[in-house]
Amino acid sequence: MDFMYTIVDFFQSGGTFMYPILFVFALGLAIAAERYVKLNYVRKSNQKMWDQLQPVLAEGDFETARQMTADDKTKSAVGQLLSMGLARQGAVRRRDDIEIAMEESMMEIIPQLEKRTPYVALFSNISTLLGLLGTIMGLIEAFTAVANANPAEKADLLSASISVAMNTTAFGLMAGIPLLIIHTILTSKTGEIVDSLEMASVKTLNVISEAAKRKAG
Repeated sequence: MDFMYTIVDFFQSGGTFMYPILFVFALGLAIAAERYVKLNYVRKSNQKMWDQLQPVLAEGDFETARQMTADDKTKSAVGQLLSMGLARQGAVRRRDDIEIAMEESMMEIIPQLEKRTPYVALFSNISTLLGLLGTIMGLIEAFTAVANANPAEKADLLSASISVAMNTTAFGLMAGIPLLIIHTILTSKTGEIVDSLEMASVKTLNVISEAAKRKAG
C-alpha cells in the first residue's frame, strides 16, 4: 500500500502535465497491444499456411496450391501473396510476370503490417517532450513564486518547487522509454514477417521455374 501511495503522491505533485502524458502513454500502449496481437496472428497464420502449401508446391501440384490459397479462411498474408503468383503461373508461366505479380501483392501487404506502428514511436517522443514542457512551465511558476517570497524562505521554496517540476520530466521518460522499446519490438516483428514472405516468394518462384524447365525439357 505504501508503494501505491508513493505513486499517487508522485503523480499528484507533478501538476497538470501529468494527465496528458498519462493519456498519450495509454494511447500508445493501446496501439502497441493491438499491433502485437495482429502481428502474432499474421505470423502464426502465415506459418500454418506455408506448412500446408510447401509440400504441395514441392510436388508441382500448382492447381491444388491455387485452390488452397483461394480457400484460405484465415486470409493469411502468405496465401494472399502466393495466390497472385500462382494465378499468373496458370496463365503465362513466365517467371518475370509471376515475380511482378507477387511484388505487387507485397506492396499491398507491407503497409498493412506497418499500419499504426509509427504512432508508438511518435507517442514516445510526445511523452518525453510533454515531460520537459511540464518541467519548464513548473520552473517558470517556481521562479515567479520565489521572486515574491520572503528572502529567508526562497531557498526552501525554490528547491521544493524544482523537485515537483522535475516529476513531469521523470514521468515523461517513464512513459517514453517503454514505448520506444515496444516500437523496436514491433518493427522487428514486422521485419521478420516481411522476410518470411520474401523467402516464401523466392522458394515458390524457384519451384515454378524448375517445373517449367522440366516441362520444356
